[in-house]
Amino acid sequence: MARIAGAIGEPARARMLFCLMDGHARTSTELAIVADVATSTASAHLNRLKAEHLVKVITQGKHRFYSLGGPKVARVLEGLSVLVDQPRPKFIPNTPTRLRAARVCYDHIAGHLGVLLHDRFNQLRWLNDSYDLTLAGVKAVEALGIDVEETRKLRRRFAYSCLDWSERRPHIGGALGAALLKLAIKKKWVTQDFDSRAISVTNTGRREMFARFGVEL
Repeated sequence: MARIAGAIGEPARARMLFCLMDGHARTSTELAIVADVATSTASAHLNRLKAEHLVKVITQGKHRFYSLGGPKVARVLEGLSVLVDQPRPKFIPNTPTRLRAARVCYDHIAGHLGVLLHDRFNQLRWLNDSYDLTLAGVKAVEALGIDVEETRKLRRRFAYSCLDWSERRPHIGGALGAALLKLAIKKKWVTQDFDSRAISVTNTGRREMFARFGVEL
């Protein structure tokens, strides 16, 4: 306990951890600013936190994003926050509005829309902790017109948590995510830009997203 408390108790590391309590991942550069330390010093602090499993790191392209180590860490920090009376800084993305709203990430839906769909799939218990469809999920996805068995046969991961770089929260990647985007385009729920990765949700798409997923845009 003393070792873990020592990792949390250093002021710069404490600022980093409590900053990550909002559920959004951040780079070491962003956390260095939060902690008011040099980037090299921030890396050393993050290595200590990672060694104690207080944070985890996800590599996305050329960037490394840090987030809390899990719900147990969040509960401990939330308990400690009872003793302090300072608001946590709110995550404010600087991504262009249209790209943040909805865009293509490789071949699946990203941005605010992608995160909403990810959250609803979990809330409706269509995905389990291993990012495989539950029985309810299989029925729901097949009702949309997606052939689950054929999707499983593709030479790629069926589904996984893909960290969204503008929302800093996960959206659905893999074959399932690609199938959802393909379906949305085919049914004209969304249209793609010709000159960017942005996608626009049509009026039909808004109705269908609400009716089928409970996602209100």
